[in-house]
This record gives sequence, C-alpha cells and structure tokens, in this order.
Amino acid sequence: MLDTHDFIAIGLGPFNLGLACLTEPIDDLDGVFLESKPGFDWHPGMLLETSTLQTPFLADLVTLADPTSPYSFLNYLKESGRLYPFYIRERFFPLRTEYDDYCRWAAGRLSTVRFGQHVDTVEYDGEYVVHAHNPATGEPTTYRGQRLVLGTGTPPYVPALCRDLPGDAIHNSGYLTAKSALQQKGSITIVGSGQSAAEIYHDLLAEIDDHGYALTWLTRSPRFFPLEYTKLTLEMTSPDYADYFHQLPMPTRDRLVAAQKGLYKGINASLINDIYDLLYVKNLNRRCPTRLLTNTSLVGAAYDPADGTYTLDLRHDEQGEEFGLTSEGLVLATGYRQQVPGFLEPVADRIGWDDAGRFAVRRNYSVDTAGREIFVQNAELHTHGFVAPDLGMASYRNSCIIRELLGREHYPVETSIAFQEFTAPATDRSRLAGTPA
Repeated sequence: MLDTHDFIAIGLGPFNLGLACLTEPIDDLDGVFLESKPGFDWHPGMLLETSTLQTPFLADLVTLADPTSPYSFLNYLKESGRLYPFYIRERFFPLRTEYDDYCRWAAGRLSTVRFGQHVDTVEYDGEYVVHAHNPATGEPTTYRGQRLVLGTGTPPYVPALCRDLPGDAIHNSGYLTAKSALQQKGSITIVGSGQSAAEIYHDLLAEIDDHGYALTWLTRSPRFFPLEYTKLTLEMTSPDYADYFHQLPMPTRDRLVAAQKGLYKGINASLINDIYDLLYVKNLNRRCPTRLLTNTSLVGAAYDPADGTYTLDLRHDEQGEEFGLTSEGLVLATGYRQQVPGFLEPVADRIGWDDAGRFAVRRNYSVDTAGREIFVQNAELHTHGFVAPDLGMASYRNSCIIRELLGREHYPVETSIAFQEFTAPATDRSRLAGTPA
C-alpha cells in the first residue's frame, strides 16, 4: 500500500521550488515534488551571460516569507564564496545565469524533490492518485496525495500562422542552442516586443560585424515599451492589489490584463538605453545593416526551401499599409501562454472553470470545486492580475498555500503593504479629512 502524502506538487520551476524550500523544515507537512526533467532547468535557451532578472535578489525562493531560511540567495552566495563580490558589485538584480545556479543549488539540498518523473494522469478515488514514469527508463511510479499543487509553467507560444512553418525558425526559448547556426545566415528577423526580444536583438547586434548578417527587429507595439518600475507602480505587486483585482468582474479583469502588459512584459529601461548606445556606436563609420520596425504586425508567413528564406507578410497597423520582408533566419520572441495540463482530464469534474474555459482560481489559489484541494502557481493571471508571474510575489503565494495545506499560518502572511488605496472608500470613510464629498 502506497503512503499518502499531504500534497503532491507537479512541476519544479522557481515557484514550486520555493514551496519545496519553505515546506522542507515543516515536520508535520509531508509533500513530494515531481519534475519530468533530470535536473532543475530554467529557460536554458535564454541564459545570456550578462542578462539579469527583472526583480531584486530579495525576490528569491524564500526570503520574503522567511528571511532566516538556509535556502536564501544570500546564503547561496556565502556558500559559493561570492557574497563579498556581490556586495561590492552593488547591483540589486542578480544575473540570470546566477539565479539558475542558485535554484540548482537549492534543489540539490532538498529531500522532497523527485526528478525524472513525468506525470501522465491524475485520478481521484478519495485521494489524488498521480501516475508518472521516468522518461529515461520508462519505469512507472504511482504517488498518492490528499492535495495537489500545480506548477507546470507556461509553454512557449507560437502564433498560429507560424506553427506549421517548415525550415528552422526558432522560438526564443531555444535561442542559445540555435545561435551559432543562426549567425551563419545572411539575414535574421526577430518578431516580438518584450524583454526576450530585446535581449536577443542586443546580443545579435553586438556581434553583427563579426558575421555580416542583416538584422531586423519588428514589433506590433507602437514603441519599444520600457518595464514600468516606479515605486507606486511596484505597490501593485502586492496582496492589496491582488485582493482588489480578484473581486473585479471577469470582463474588467480581462481588459486590465490586456492593458497592463507594460507593467510586467516591458523591457528593462537600461537595456533599451544599451541598445541605443550600441546602435550609435555601430553607425559611427557606416550604416549598420539593421532595422527596427514598430506598429508592424505579422499577418502571413511562408518558407521557400529552394533558397532557404522566409517571406513575411507585414502590416503597418497605424497606416494600414501592407508590405513584405524576406529573411533567412526567423526568431519568434512571442512569449509563453498558460495551458491546462492534459493529465488533469480525469479529474476535470473536480475543478472549477470560468466562462472562457480557464481555471476559476479562488483568492486562496485553489481551483477545485471544494476550494481546498488543488492549488496553482502562475496560472492565475486572469484572476489575480499581473502579480501572478512576478517572482517577488512567489513567497507570498507560497505562504498562502502553506496556510491552506496546514490549516494554520506557519509563515506570516501579509495583508496590507501598500500606501495607496485601490478600492473606492467605504461609505463611512467617504468624508475623510481633505477628501471631496
């Protein structure tokens, strides 16, 4: 007879890894974490040498829930012999490669993580029965748990008109693997508007003279939007704003998510400036063979195997003009989108769904109809707002989930940290001093 765990967590990105770190020292909470890959692996195709996180080092796996945790980023630096160099560097934002190594370091110290466990199906017979297999050996394993925590991440998104394209077009998630072959081409086009597109463009622009390709970056956005990072805006990555956002009607929430992309999908202002400075240098002595096209939507794409080129049909959205572009290399920096895991199909009737077929996520991050059995990590953008993918809110969300798993508050859960008010004042507060009636 299999032992029954208090919970089974599926997927091991930073969010569930943080949960593993925070639950490791809790003696009366028995969980297991299943990951299909043979080891921790966080966006390896985008681990550019100088790229940094867009959140400070305090937004690590544990610190904002438990500053004394041995799994903190600062303890990782201390054990790695790099605490003083990091201090002298005086940068709040860790290198992305450094953060990846930190996560590997933490995962290697946990007793609850099971790598090489690909989940096939989840059933329910009074408990959740998780059937998995090892991708390397095919060996099946079954786990039983009272609850589930889903941290399966968001898979790469490729626009429909590019999904069946022949040739060697790549999604940005595979950039570093394909970079060498990409740079052998005579022309490269990047499609996208966010941080990944900007990092790839800067990386390829820096080496354009060494390889001699023509480089184009096109985006349907009207400009290259910087990530808004002012302090009052950062207050929106808070329990206060999640409370406010969650109680809004679904159409309002969907409208806000679409309008707030610059708050979580923008480009670091420093990177935008670095790109401009590099363009300035590259154009000092001759015209650099690069173009930046805004307001430009990709409306069609075809590949000619005879000459190895893509023909892109484009439209300038503000002018309504259509034009074309040919390119030997194509990079789709088109982001990631939430997808309901197929292994949940046998228990779909135990899950709440909204009118759009998405998880109906409660404020406590549960999605099951009872509201206390299945929890999600970063699958609640449409219900909790843009705080969902934010690394800085991960410890808060994990503290909330742990409270639900234990039935008590183990890590203090903040309820109000913002100076500003997101909701309309209650009736009895509508005549505050200095406030219009």
